Amino acid sequence: MSNPEHAPGQGSSQGFFQKNHFLLRRLHSLTGILPIGVFLVIHLTTNSSIAWGKLGLRGEHADLSFREGGVAYFWKEVTWINNQVPHLLLTEIVLWGAIAFHSILGVMYAMSGSNNASQYRYGGNVRYALQRLSGYLGILFIFYHVATLRWGWSFLVPGGTQWSSQFSASTLAACLRGSATTVTPMGVLISLFYFLGVSMLVFHFANGLWTSAITWGLTVTERAQKRWGFACAGVGAVMMLLAWSSILGFVLLHPKDAQRVERAVSESHLTPADSVATGNGR
Repeated sequence: MSNPEHAPGQGSSQGFFQKNHFLLRRLHSLTGILPIGVFLVIHLTTNSSIAWGKLGLRGEHADLSFREGGVAYFWKEVTWINNQVPHLLLTEIVLWGAIAFHSILGVMYAMSGSNNASQYRYGGNVRYALQRLSGYLGILFIFYHVATLRWGWSFLVPGGTQWSSQFSASTLAACLRGSATTVTPMGVLISLFYFLGVSMLVFHFANGLWTSAITWGLTVTERAQKRWGFACAGVGAVMMLLAWSSILGFVLLHPKDAQRVERAVSESHLTPADSVATGNGR
């Protein structure tokens, strides 16, 4: 979220952040990758399965169409996360602690740094400005996303739809469409906000991955930084594809169609073992 050359309190009397600048910089960088960045990759992969999930079924539920297979696979993944992931609460506490630490320290770094991108349009300055902007927007988006789909603040959702893990695909589609029956103008605004939010988060991670190598002294030369930049751009492109396919997949999904598939999968308990028993396995 900030330029590695700037630190909070720079130019003032020695304080906590000045004395521990080396350690805090590296902890800030580390938390952006692990656990936050790793979680972002996993989260986007899971959500994008609404678009490619039929392939993930590997022959199961052959009676489902490609789109229905995405709903079934996404339902299975969300059900597994909510019911079978060990120590889920502890995992969330660690993740939220990392997000809070990274966000608070990042805002402090950003506020203490300088931004001259408007005067000098060099790539580094533009990326620095976008890193700060994406950090601010990313925090806002994460808060909205969690408040509506985790804390149940349905008053912030067009149509008042409340997300349910039992009907994960259909309720998420209704949230992004603004209604369980059609796409509303407010639903379009929410979808655009999601599009902007996830795009900013992906950019923030990919660009932060590049600056982290500088912070840790892994890319000292300009040539090394350029090569690592290409690698980070590739990671960002793949993650952006996952993010956009997630949003588009749910916006184009009719909640009623998704709910029908979810009910069928839930009621018949279509796990791999059940599928083999009924002759639908691969």
